Amino acid sequence: MKNIKLGIIGIGNMGSGHCNSILEGKVPLITISAVADKREVRRTWAKENLPKEVAIFEEGDALIASGLCDAVLVATPHYEHPSLVIKAFKQGLHVLCEKPAGVYTKQVREMNESAEKHNLVFAMMFNQRTNHVYRKMHELVHGGELGAIKRVNWIITDWYRTQAYYDSGDWRATWEGEGGGVLLNQCPHNLDLLQWICGMPKKVMAVCHNGKWHDIEVEDDVTAYLEYPNGATGVFITSTADAPGTNRFEIDLEKGKLVCEEDKLTLYKLDVSEREYCFAAREGFKKPDGQFIELITDGCNPQHIGVMRAFADRILYGTPLVAEGVEGIHGLMLSNAMHLSSWLNKPVTLPFDEELFLGELNKRRKDSKYKKTVKEITFDLDGSYGSK
Repeated sequence: MKNIKLGIIGIGNMGSGHCNSILEGKVPLITISAVADKREVRRTWAKENLPKEVAIFEEGDALIASGLCDAVLVATPHYEHPSLVIKAFKQGLHVLCEKPAGVYTKQVREMNESAEKHNLVFAMMFNQRTNHVYRKMHELVHGGELGAIKRVNWIITDWYRTQAYYDSGDWRATWEGEGGGVLLNQCPHNLDLLQWICGMPKKVMAVCHNGKWHDIEVEDDVTAYLEYPNGATGVFITSTADAPGTNRFEIDLEKGKLVCEEDKLTLYKLDVSEREYCFAAREGFKKPDGQFIELITDGCNPQHIGVMRAFADRILYGTPLVAEGVEGIHGLMLSNAMHLSSWLNKPVTLPFDEELFLGELNKRRKDSKYKKTVKEITFDLDGSYGSK
């Protein structure tokens, strides 16, 4: 195989963006062989904008069974991700899945079990892991030189969305169609980075406000408190209504403090461990000495292009992915825990009862209503995901 024939299932905002990137030659080892979308307007777009040799299907199942593809990229509404991925595996196709991995961990766990049975490449579109500042944070925290994490704070409120965005699809921002709001749609990247860099907490307590700032069923404002196995604590705050909003990711460690804000990463490094200094110092107020350290990164931030190139390289040459597909369950477990804590109005210990979560989710799906008045728009996402 010299070139990978890719089928893209779902050509809305994300899927059409991936089509354009490939057609522009940004992923030279991939060729689009087929696309699928349930919406006639998107199939019409495909006829008008894609090469005539690209096959167009209404259903992802038909694309998977067509024999036209070596691999598929799944970019459909969230609930469909695991079932389509499992069907692709059974057809012998490699899979790149858009975030989130699914809506609930029980569903994604079944997907991961299927992945383990097949010797195929399975990747998640966690494009924020390609950002040089987050890669540097991962390197510094996991390198151990700064000691253990004491506190984590991430306020990520610059995911601004208008009502027009939410009204652009009947499934958007509904329990039945999307399975959640800002936690399921915008924050899978942040929750993945949080667990990738800082590890998984053992306990979560959260308050999720549904439709606080928009006319939607699901949450658009969240505050969560986290407790880690080593005693560290954290706070995660997000919203889609703050303008201009904030994106500040701060990690306080025994020997320093990392702050990522406005695409800039700073490190204040202590001369000694604060934990040792605290009990050895004779003075009552003096802080341990330290200094700001200039951090050097490679400056690369290839985003979706980087993920797709790594996906192609793994298939052809066996090189590392940006994110293994089975890792998608971790960030989803965080968002499920935040939802469950808010629904039950009490802290949730991880791993939580997956059947309990699904039962609570289904209560909300039962009363969920797709929007009757929809003004369908396919947005240009260029520049919308730079550093978030």
